[in-house]
Amino acid sequence: MIQVSEAAAEKIVEILTGADTQNSFLRVGVDEGGCSGLSYTLIVDEQQAEGDILVDKDVFRILVHTNTVPYIEGLEIDYEESGMLGGFTMNNPNAKVSCGCGASFRMANYRGEVKKCD
Repeated sequence: MIQVSEAAAEKIVEILTGADTQNSFLRVGVDEGGCSGLSYTLIVDEQQAEGDILVDKDVFRILVHTNTVPYIEGLEIDYEESGMLGGFTMNNPNAKVSCGCGASFRMANYRGEVKKCD
């Protein structure tokens, strides 16, 4: 469902370890907004909810709600360092259009609600 590069996995483990919780997950989702209409969400979450799918990556766990699956099926998450900055990058085979920063996308059959990026 979701592929995670070694660099991204290392960063995710670092973030989850720093979250200072005993049982944390990385929640991967999609929200309306962004310059292309749909935006990725990556948050630390402690609660597994009804409708969540648990993806075990050995050293960490990902939660994805079933409503999100059509948008992110086959998603590849990477982490890139660039000078003094770094960030997660998303390669989504379902995206027909992505914004320049890679934080938002549009699908062929769903545009989402386009909003100005922060």
